[in-house]
Amino acid sequence: MSTFETNGFEIFPDVLSFAEIASICRSLDGCALPRSRAGIRHALRHPAVAESANSGPLLQIAERISNGPAFPFRATLFDKSPASNWLVVWHQDTALPIRERQEWPGWGPWSVKEGIVYAHAPATALEQIVALRVHLDDSRLDNGPLRVLPGTHKHGLLTDDAIHQFAERTCPAECVVPRGGVLAMRPLIIHSSSKSKGVVPRRVLHIEYARSLTMEEGLQLAIA
Repeated sequence: MSTFETNGFEIFPDVLSFAEIASICRSLDGCALPRSRAGIRHALRHPAVAESANSGPLLQIAERISNGPAFPFRATLFDKSPASNWLVVWHQDTALPIRERQEWPGWGPWSVKEGIVYAHAPATALEQIVALRVHLDDSRLDNGPLRVLPGTHKHGLLTDDAIHQFAERTCPAECVVPRGGVLAMRPLIIHSSSKSKGVVPRRVLHIEYARSLTMEEGLQLAIA
């Protein structure tokens, strides 16, 4: 079994060059997509992000982990800095963007975010997803890096109480990643991040891939 499948995450340093990272940053700085203080929610609509996600080393990593085709369907820019700082408690990522609401067992509750329909998905669907976190800045111990609980992706969907219990008895891994590096992770791995304590920004482009855009018959992922 690979390191990724055992732990639910893996760090790949030096995936994109500084020139490639700088090009992505310039494109995002000038894009017209709705932006909050925390970043950009549906960044895959941006041509530069879509191009990076659909080709080159990012797609190769996603396909290697998926053992076959991998299709990017959502991207989010997280822009943490002293001016826009937050913490995230221990949790799993369970909501997926859906083209059209279709009632299926295990899917829901449903919501709409910036015009996109979302549903909380069952574990069988989330196990088909891999997220690649492209680091546009150095992720350091003092600027709120991602923290994960290794191996917790194997336990399916967890209640808040179960997540709290895992957090109390599992030693977390601090995901320190250099600029241009990539952190691959399963959405079901329990993860969190603290507030930044330094002045160095921590911008991360979080791109999600699925083995297929069709989750159930008639239920397809939206491109977001």
